[in-house]
Amino acid sequence: MINSKKMYPLYFLLPAGIIYSVFFLLPTGMSFFYSMTWWTLDDWEFIGFDNFIQFFQEPSLRIGFRNTLIFAFTTMGGKVIIGLLLAVFLCSKIRNKNFLRSVVFFPVLLSTIAVGITFKTMMHPTTGLINTALAKIGITGPNWLGDPSIALLSVAMTDIWKGVGIATVIFIAGIMAIPNHYYEALKIDGGNAFQGFWHVTLPLSRPALNTVIILALIGGLRTFDLVWAMTGGGPGFSTDLLASIVYKQYAGGFYGLATAGNVLLFLFVGLIAFPIFKFLNRKEVDL
Repeated sequence: MINSKKMYPLYFLLPAGIIYSVFFLLPTGMSFFYSMTWWTLDDWEFIGFDNFIQFFQEPSLRIGFRNTLIFAFTTMGGKVIIGLLLAVFLCSKIRNKNFLRSVVFFPVLLSTIAVGITFKTMMHPTTGLINTALAKIGITGPNWLGDPSIALLSVAMTDIWKGVGIATVIFIAGIMAIPNHYYEALKIDGGNAFQGFWHVTLPLSRPALNTVIILALIGGLRTFDLVWAMTGGGPGFSTDLLASIVYKQYAGGFYGLATAGNVLLFLFVGLIAFPIFKFLNRKEVDL
């Protein structure tokens, strides 16, 4: 009998270990170190936790934390609900199924900056396509990106549109992995389509659901490019996220301070995502 633990020598792992160390562990360790320094490209000085103390005194930090949480959970919820409904529809017996799946996935292939600039133009309060279309049916559209009360939601809707294709593909893979005999047993018991969704599709798609939740949540917590392309964090600080605050520090030449912000963002994402990941994994069921 072959001992599986001795099937491959440990040095087989060496190339992957070197790549992982050079491109992941080393930059992470350097980020922690430089977050405690004042540094430029050719000089550095160790200053302890001063950067972290100064970062926590940033006036817009509380708004950034709040906006980041709102944005992450709103986009995650939208992608889960819309992605699941689209996946169920695209797994049903419809014509041109593959073409429709391609259409849903198409926004994922687009540049985030290009999407941001395009939607910024479409959401212009007077000349934008959205408000022009609403005016045709007698509705006065809002100032999507200029009104602080809805600007963050407008960016979130754009992010959902762009990212729902990934969620849909993951859900489709999860639904297609469900053995057909579960649905056949439900039909024998007189179950209808909704009961099939509620009692078979939804619980047995749990691994796909968990994957979408974690990916969408982490993506939302570290979002920067779409927000910056559409609003630049404004109006005021109404759409400022943690990542955009960090970017402003880098742009101002405060590299050590910005690195400390990145470390805090890393810890912030981990503290939220890891407990949710552990919780969701306990709820999974075997097919």
